[in-house]
Amino acid sequence: MLKDLRRQAIAASLFQPGTLRQAIERMGFVQADPIRAPARAQDLILRHRVKDYRVGDLERHYHRLGLEEDRFYAHGFMPQSTWRLLPSRAKRRLTTLEKRVLEIAATHERIHPSDLEVYFGRKRAVNGWGGLSKATTRALHFLHHHGFLRVAGREAGIRVYEATPQTRDPLEPSERFRQLILIVASILGPLSDRSLRATLGFLTIRGQALKSLRSAIPTLIESGELAHATVDGERYLWRADRIVPNRPNETVRFLSPFDPLVWDRRRFEAFWGWQYRFEAYVPAPKRKLGYYAMPLLWRDDIIGWVNASNQAGKLTVEPGFMKAKPRESAFRQEFKAEVARLHASLQKRTSARSS
Repeated sequence: MLKDLRRQAIAASLFQPGTLRQAIERMGFVQADPIRAPARAQDLILRHRVKDYRVGDLERHYHRLGLEEDRFYAHGFMPQSTWRLLPSRAKRRLTTLEKRVLEIAATHERIHPSDLEVYFGRKRAVNGWGGLSKATTRALHFLHHHGFLRVAGREAGIRVYEATPQTRDPLEPSERFRQLILIVASILGPLSDRSLRATLGFLTIRGQALKSLRSAIPTLIESGELAHATVDGERYLWRADRIVPNRPNETVRFLSPFDPLVWDRRRFEAFWGWQYRFEAYVPAPKRKLGYYAMPLLWRDDIIGWVNASNQAGKLTVEPGFMKAKPRESAFRQEFKAEVARLHASLQKRTSARSS
């Protein structure tokens, strides 16, 4: 049964590639991370699910597709259909600086953090990581977090903001909770009951509302919208309408550390039989896999990892194996093909394409 759940997770998550719009609507959310080793998480995730995807395509088409950059269970990108379900964050009284930044933003079609230097100079403040950043940039981040501003796009990776043009749909809490649970189960399923409840806890919902959100799970199981199976004493859940037939999988894939197949570390260990750790923030001498080790999927198993470096357009991929290295020629050929696919996705696009 565990093997069946594993295959279901792969088949449901790595669906047939389509357009960027189709992939984002199908997923409902794409996690973001700024580290480029060899590309940002969102690009590494989408290249498996979008036909002919190139790094930066998400950023290039962001505004035209009407996407939102916000926090779901992690920070990332999402369609309006997901964004409208996010609960409104509690608003506190704005500081004088935040009020002034909001007033200035309202007079601009779009506002880049550097635009505020004309009004405020380059005063610095301690950021959430203990470093220094511009006080006005921190104010923009706060105003975005609390719904006063939205991210209109990015310029060279830097967020550009605009006043929030609309409010979220006035849904009944029960319907909002139902849809949120189904989106999480769609992205990460099959996942354990425990992991689903923990992931819902990352949403910006607190207190009784969070309890109500989690208590909606049994109702979805009873209605048949969530399918379930118990393996080794752990109950796994997934969307009943996203069950897909297991098709032959003769593919090698290098997965982002934030890919939906990798995100739930508890499930990763249960499904693949070894413990994966993201080591970018681990001191170099203590790393076992590498700075940005990407799990290596072969057929229906994650057998190891790769570290990829793209220097001056030359891509170097070094594999490591947690399990026996496959000796079949099919693996060697497919490994080379995946290196070629990754290299192609890292090339800059010279012309626009349909999304």
